Amino acid sequence: MVQTVQTQELTLEQVNQAVDAIITVLGNPDSDLHAQALDAFRRSDHQTVKRLASTNLADSYCRALGYLGSALKLTPNTDTILAESARAAADFVREKTLHQLGTAIAKALN
Repeated sequence: MVQTVQTQELTLEQVNQAVDAIITVLGNPDSDLHAQALDAFRRSDHQTVKRLASTNLADSYCRALGYLGSALKLTPNTDTILAESARAAADFVREKTLHQLGTAIAKALN
């Protein structure tokens, strides 16, 4: 299904709503790494978040937050940045769900 949208200048309020939605999907941090990344993001220390994402390449939680600091700059790439962050957040939720289900199945089958 293709959704038609009208192109308009994004506002900081709109981007913040999208950022909040992505952070909601990520949920509460369940590791020290994720807590550190979220804390840095909330302090607007986006360089630390990007460093955590660049040194933890397989971590989708950090990757999602790593994109978000750039989204707040309201550039022509903001839509793409939000989309990539949303995809990383969805990857994180998928990975977390697969881990939970694998653990539950292992427990059930033992």
